[in-house]
Amino acid sequence: MAERLQKVMAQAGVASRRASETLILAGRVTVNGQTVKTLGTKVEPHDKIEVNGEPIEGAEKKVYYLLNKPRGVVTTSADDKNRRTVIDVVSDIRERVYPVGRLDYDTTGALLLTNDGELANQLMHPRYKIDKVYIAKVKGIPTNDALKALRLGVQVDGKKTAEARAEIVKFDKHKGTATVQLTIHEGRYHQVKEMLKAVGHPVIKLHRERYGMLEVNDLLSGEYRELRYEEVQQLKSGKQVRKSAGRL
Repeated sequence: MAERLQKVMAQAGVASRRASETLILAGRVTVNGQTVKTLGTKVEPHDKIEVNGEPIEGAEKKVYYLLNKPRGVVTTSADDKNRRTVIDVVSDIRERVYPVGRLDYDTTGALLLTNDGELANQLMHPRYKIDKVYIAKVKGIPTNDALKALRLGVQVDGKKTAEARAEIVKFDKHKGTATVQLTIHEGRYHQVKEMLKAVGHPVIKLHRERYGMLEVNDLLSGEYRELRYEEVQQLKSGKQVRKSAGRL
């Protein structure tokens, strides 16, 4: 049965469906020797598909891993500046996995890696609204008004952020710093840093402790584990275990 080219690529573990579309548009994919640049092109099971001149194999076994991303690692499969990537961290995983979403170079914490392009695309869709819980060390000690602003939404790049959960975990009056727990479900570029900056509290250090119901409390920096069957099913069904992180 014919399938869309980008879906077949994602199922084969080449990249997420969205990233596969980028490869197609860049002219890096051929079908039966012919370069294909049209999204939505359908292919048959017997068609020969190559990416960068390398044939792709059939659909791999779907795998799902949770990584406690270390600081100083880029969330990408390859880096043109030769920096260490999350794929380097999990280099002994046999399947060709890729990260779901991004964490900044200097941000640590929960990151999902998989070769399931369909699930990755679902999790990154704005309508999915998966909770992401961050622990941020910030300059200054946020007031109740600042926390309220974070909960109701602040202006970032001319657009108001969605409602969030925010609370102070601890603070140090002597050093003039605080640790804030912030729960969001959007995924804008540098969003947590920009939200806290907008209320006058620049981020010193940032860690994502939970992605949906997946926590990294039992993983050391750089460690990862395979997801349990029931965790995968929860992600696929959209039934997330939401834990209180401050009142809205």
